[in-house]
Amino acid sequence: MDGLILLSLGSNVGERQAHLKEAIARLSKVGRILAVSSFYETEPVEYADQPWFLNCAVALETRLAPTGVMKEALEVERGMGRERTLDKGPRIIDIDILLAGTTVLESPVLTVPHPAMHQRRFVLEPLAEIAPNASHPILQKTVLELLAELPEGQLVRRVG
Repeated sequence: MDGLILLSLGSNVGERQAHLKEAIARLSKVGRILAVSSFYETEPVEYADQPWFLNCAVALETRLAPTGVMKEALEVERGMGRERTLDKGPRIIDIDILLAGTTVLESPVLTVPHPAMHQRRFVLEPLAEIAPNASHPILQKTVLELLAELPEGQLVRRVG
């Protein structure tokens, strides 16, 4: 049985749009890409002294379990040259699993749903574009409901 995995992608180093497109192309080998949101330029959160990000959301249909998708996503990041030198710092590509249907998982390598997704406009705005009614299995709210509950702040603007 194939499962739907919702991902968040971000880049703030070099040719951000090209990096996102390359990561999406590489992820297409992991499953079938069902949807890709518009790209959104977003201000950095937590570690603010860095270039703005370009973010998008991707819906991936795959036979892999979330842990298998995470393993492949980390391989995509490594293959594109990501180096983890500064937590929340600049990066060529960042791929996070947001939701995997009704799966709730907490392990040393992966937590699903993503533990901070409901607090991040740069995650929820692109995700609302492609999966507005996807439900957070712990909070029991849709992506649109989570987005509506966010406080003002976190500049996010659609590009092109």
